[in-house]
Amino acid sequence: MPSTYTGLGTQLMVTGEQAGTWGTKTNTNLQIIEQIAGGYIEVDINGGAQTTTLAVSDGSTGAALAHRVIAFTGAITGNQIVTIPLDVQTFYIVRNSTSGAYTVQFKYVTGSGSSITFSATDKGSKILYVGGVADDVTNPNIVDLFADSSDITLSNNNALLFNDADDSAAVGFKAPTTVSGAVTWVLPAADATTSGYALTSNASGTLSWSAAGISTGKAIAMAMIFG
Repeated sequence: MPSTYTGLGTQLMVTGEQAGTWGTKTNTNLQIIEQIAGGYIEVDINGGAQTTTLAVSDGSTGAALAHRVIAFTGAITGNQIVTIPLDVQTFYIVRNSTSGAYTVQFKYVTGSGSSITFSATDKGSKILYVGGVADDVTNPNIVDLFADSSDITLSNNNALLFNDADDSAAVGFKAPTTVSGAVTWVLPAADATTSGYALTSNASGTLSWSAAGISTGKAIAMAMIFG
């Protein structure tokens, strides 16, 4: 009976088979397991809109999908799709290190399971569980573990981003290139009780709700008087 292989390429040898090669093949298996446990690899997806397939390499080291951390690199000039085989079950730290304002989608090669998409401006990292919660490989899932719990991304350009429901876009806050004085803002304990109020600072980092400024009526009156 011949050997079989896992979804990430480790070889499952049958007792009595592979005579004289167990040492070499076991060492290869251990190297693959090390890659899966903590390996880092960069995958160049440079170019226009395209699909890049991450394929398994049965019984061999080096397959990108058999690494814990995968960084997508290259100058992209169109939306990208990166696929993995249906039988892959693991978790990844995936980073979008590409340049170019286009999306990068990470998904199974087929099936109706979910996928994860980096928005055109998201150059951050995601922690993903792939494999779903059922034993049905025709409908596998890819789950963004960090975003599912908070929908927050820490990007690599000093920005704190809040993703929308399908991770296709985000809003956020960005620190200036040079900070002249460190500050932590303390938010009010509740929302404003009057519409049109704005957050104002006490110059010591504490924010509170205050009238946003002159009313529309006053602005019109001043414009009539002063031109």
